[in-house]
Amino acid sequence: MSALPGTLEPSVQTQKKTVSSDSGQTKGNIPSAEGEAVQWDVAMDPPENMKGRTFVEVMSEKYSPENFPYRRGPGMGVVVVPTAGPQGSPMKDRLNLPSVLVLNSCGISRAGDQTEIAAFCAHVIELDLSHNKLRDWLEISKIVSNIPHLEFLNLSSNPLQGMHLESQWAEAFCRVRRLVLNNTQVSWDTLLLLTREIPELEELFLCLNEYSSVSASSVACPTLRLLHITDNSLKDWAEVRKFGSMFPSLDTLVMANNNLASIQDNKDILPRLFPNLRSINLNNSGLNQWGDIEKLNFFPKLEEVRLQGIPLLQAYTNAERRSLMIAQLPSISLLNGSVVSDSEREDAERFFIRYYFDYPEEELPYRYHSLVTKYGRLEPLAEIDLRPRCRAQVEVHCEEKVEQLNIRLDQTVAELKKQLTTVVKLSTNSMRLYYIDKCSAFGPEEMRYNTRVLHSYSIQDGDEILVVPKIKASTGANGQICHTGEPT
Repeated sequence: MSALPGTLEPSVQTQKKTVSSDSGQTKGNIPSAEGEAVQWDVAMDPPENMKGRTFVEVMSEKYSPENFPYRRGPGMGVVVVPTAGPQGSPMKDRLNLPSVLVLNSCGISRAGDQTEIAAFCAHVIELDLSHNKLRDWLEISKIVSNIPHLEFLNLSSNPLQGMHLESQWAEAFCRVRRLVLNNTQVSWDTLLLLTREIPELEELFLCLNEYSSVSASSVACPTLRLLHITDNSLKDWAEVRKFGSMFPSLDTLVMANNNLASIQDNKDILPRLFPNLRSINLNNSGLNQWGDIEKLNFFPKLEEVRLQGIPLLQAYTNAERRSLMIAQLPSISLLNGSVVSDSEREDAERFFIRYYFDYPEEELPYRYHSLVTKYGRLEPLAEIDLRPRCRAQVEVHCEEKVEQLNIRLDQTVAELKKQLTTVVKLSTNSMRLYYIDKCSAFGPEEMRYNTRVLHSYSIQDGDEILVVPKIKASTGANGQICHTGEPT
């Protein structure tokens, strides 16, 4: 049976010895983080740093054969049998451990027996410890140092604010390639120590850490490709530019929700600052000048940009935003996650020229002149409304009466008849309607189908609607049946 939450870890229980004190109370020897014995009274609550669960406890419970049955498939159900466990180890004889361990939100605050971690985790490559109670870098290093092939580590939402990291503890992270420290408020001094001790770090996640400034480092991290630092408070470009010297191989910079006010460097500095930057995300930043957008062209390898929710674009329609952005960024192949095709780029560039056609010379953007050289000075396109007409002004003729009437074209013939009852003083069953196209050489067209919609007749202003009263058939003097009510 594994230990219950809040109890001493099993491996520690096996080491506890009972001694007698002068007062007659029983005391226990509990190993401290430095390996020295610390005594506390059993009658007292254990110290705060002894509360919580151990990594070993939680792993043993979650991945026991009863809770995690063996299943075939990548990363699932790897049967691990320790070759040499400690005498009287509380661990199961076997665990169905995958290579990806997910132990988030388990109340973990300590490592537990390191021998057991090493025995069972030799094949583990990814570890999620987010939303736990880890607040001691020493305990974290005990876990990580005993997982020799660990490449991915997620420590998000652990209370690490103000926690000190010793250099010898940081060495335990040397094999990690992807490190997630979101919502930990870990200090920049700690981050710089980690980047120095992790020689092949490729991805670093630092979201929700309330950073408003960046501490520069004299030692670069040349392997980092992705920096994800959204939802912080980096408003000044002077702080952002430090990433260039710290991470010279940076490929992707995700800085959404930072309210960055502007890009302050010029075309001479920007190419050297981020020479390998391929993708940048500035969603919901504070950029409000087209000059800042133009400066993105100075990153020599930039091909993907995200710029949604910035003040600069609030006054434009969605179509205008995309076209103006594409025209301003000639090297971009992905804008806000969507591919920019060659035809879309040409349409956008032509739109850009026409959009600025009437602007004074001093207000024209730099990009305008290069596009005029490419396409010429294009006149604005004529605005043609291709939407179906909603209403028409027609003449209604009924016997000797003529009325001007504005009618809806989305209504049916039956609905038009109802509208005409007050004009011609006939019931809907007592009238027949004919449509007369003023521009057509053909005669009247009877509107015989009550469910037909009026716009299908292509009615225009000035056309006529002829209303003919229905009259019952009658017998003439010669005995023949006469029908009246036909248009002449």
